Amino acid sequence: QVQLVESGGGLVQAGGTLRLSCAASGINFRINAMGWYRQAPGKQRELVATITMSGTTYYADSAKGRFTISRDDAKNTVYLQMNSLKPEDTAVYYCQSKRQLPPSQTYWGQGTQVTVSA
Repeated sequence: QVQLVESGGGLVQAGGTLRLSCAASGINFRINAMGWYRQAPGKQRELVATITMSGTTYYADSAKGRFTISRDDAKNTVYLQMNSLKPEDTAVYYCQSKRQLPPSQTYWGQGTQVTVSA
């Protein structure tokens, strides 16, 4: 059974920091690209950052310079360090795994709420 379990969300003031974690089980973590997405109320889910199995990272413009995605293959965990948080970062943050070798498989976590107060 595949599980992606996010943690680390919460309420923080603008300018603060949070570190999200996503612990994966039931997948071969090392051959999966991992990603963080977010969905604000009334908006579509959007990409925040991704990291490939080889460690190549990609960031949405909104995350560049403030967020850092990393992975620990020994712990089957992906992280999202979020600094200089803004009220517009308020959303439910979701973890995604995407297998990079065939067959392609994608899984999602249940999400963790991040609320940034002004």
